[in-house]
Amino acid sequence: MPGKETARGDHPARAAAPPLIRIAPAGGMPHLDLHELFHYRELLYFLAWRDVKVHYKQAALGVAWAVLQPLLTMIVFSIVFGRLAGLPSEGIPYPVFTFAALLPWQFFAGALTRAGTSLVSNTNLITKVYFPRLVIPCAAVLSGLVDFAVSFAVLLGLMAWYGMPLTPAILLLPLLLLLLVLAALAASLWLSALHVRYRDVQYTIPFLVQAWFFISPVAYSRKLVPAGTWEFIYGLNPLAGIIQGFRWALVGAAPPEGLVTTAVLTTLVLLAGGLYYFKRMEDSFADVI
Repeated sequence: MPGKETARGDHPARAAAPPLIRIAPAGGMPHLDLHELFHYRELLYFLAWRDVKVHYKQAALGVAWAVLQPLLTMIVFSIVFGRLAGLPSEGIPYPVFTFAALLPWQFFAGALTRAGTSLVSNTNLITKVYFPRLVIPCAAVLSGLVDFAVSFAVLLGLMAWYGMPLTPAILLLPLLLLLLVLAALAASLWLSALHVRYRDVQYTIPFLVQAWFFISPVAYSRKLVPAGTWEFIYGLNPLAGIIQGFRWALVGAAPPEGLVTTAVLTTLVLLAGGLYYFKRMEDSFADVI
């Protein structure tokens, strides 16, 4: 009978309404919701891969820029600082000494440049669909790992050219790389969130990167820094410990001693503050951007 068919078709499971999800600003302290970031891991991957492709889109030399940029910088530094200025290199060939520092530095500088303006660059995406905004700066930072891998291969070839063997300390390189990624992310969270509200940040980033370069031991040895107060202030820069750690793990430079410990503490403080500020401002991104 038609009535029976209708009654049979009104199954509770079929007639149940879809769940209603209400998105509203959280009160009080902001919640990090890092598990939500893991839930959107596929989006994180695709955004990072998109940034890699955009970086080399319509580039005549393509991925070769990942080799040429640090290689040409190393040549200039070797001539100016190595030969003309005669800066010490801790008994290591100056080209290798410099390239081992350029490896983490190029990743850090590129991450700040890309991630610092990443939110504003993705305005259309932010204003049209909901997802954890933290995905965007994270993807911009992680996209630099491709260039890092290419430059790392060049460094291994350079070490083989100078007959420098790998040391057991290289086993700690993954931990140093993780610390480098966290330091880049910490600075990027501050810059990207500030850039949404203050567009002057995009003009500040190049100056900040340039200033950060000179206070980091890229072209010179940490031994040139005077002991005492200056050494303490110098150690507050997380890149000081990270770069010295890379040189120690890769080319056998002087051990970083307490610099890595200070770098870990400084990075964690910057990262915690950056996450708090980012999540605090996240609710207003779509309105202000």
